Amino acid sequence: MLEQNNQSFEYTYSAERQVEIEKIKRKYMTREEDKLEQLRKMDEAVARPGTIWSLVIGIVGCLLFGVGMCCSLVWAEQAFVLGIVVGILGMVLMGCAYPVYKKVSERERERMAPQILALADELLKSER
Repeated sequence: MLEQNNQSFEYTYSAERQVEIEKIKRKYMTREEDKLEQLRKMDEAVARPGTIWSLVIGIVGCLLFGVGMCCSLVWAEQAFVLGIVVGILGMVLMGCAYPVYKKVSERERERMAPQILALADELLKSER
């Protein structure tokens, strides 16, 4: 009499699970940045200092403007003139935020231009 072999093989595939595993795996692999990614990061880094400086100046100006309004409206008898002066100073600072952004970004662009242009030329040569 023959004995039947009832061994079977079962396989399940989960695409979501595979994607999650690949995502986790990529976190721990050492990865070399490609040159296009380096170029993008350098381009983003040019605008960052100007943005930070203009935000700081604009926020400080806005806060000074608010303090000046508070002094002028709430303590009208004691600090009206002080409130006007502080408010005007705040408006001046808020008005300076954009020119500061342009100037700092321009300076950063000039500083980073040789590196960015060299990398861009290298990428263009490799595309041909």
